[in-house]
Amino acid sequence: MPRVKYTNSDVDLMARMMRAEAVGEGKLGMLFVGNVIVNRAKADCLDFRDVRSIPQVIYQVQGGNYSFEAVQKGNVFYNRARTAEKRLAKKNLDYWRDHPAKFALWYFNPYAPCPQTWYGQPFSGQFKNHCYYEPEAGTCDSVYMG
Repeated sequence: MPRVKYTNSDVDLMARMMRAEAVGEGKLGMLFVGNVIVNRAKADCLDFRDVRSIPQVIYQVQGGNYSFEAVQKGNVFYNRARTAEKRLAKKNLDYWRDHPAKFALWYFNPYAPCPQTWYGQPFSGQFKNHCYYEPEAGTCDSVYMG
């Protein structure tokens, strides 16, 4: 059973997002970004109570801006999803999660050392240029489920 319900167009959209956000960090970096996308769709807490589908996660607006830089700047739309990225997205959607993004709901590239917290959320680890953050203990149990 997949971690979240999805369609073929969800796989395509997620694959394009993973590529736009982390192609420079290789397959593993794209999988970590995919973890965050799926975790947000599963998280029934914090800023993610009203996002249950992959398109809702990707096009979510917070504070007047799209949550993901690749949507704000439009580069998620520049390239079609390739078979390799679609395979990675499907892997995330079906089962794959790993540290540091296993339970992460946020990531960003600080262009500097990773801060220990980001908007009050604890640092869970770093992969290449991206810092990952999971919810503060006891604030989002749903992200730790399946």
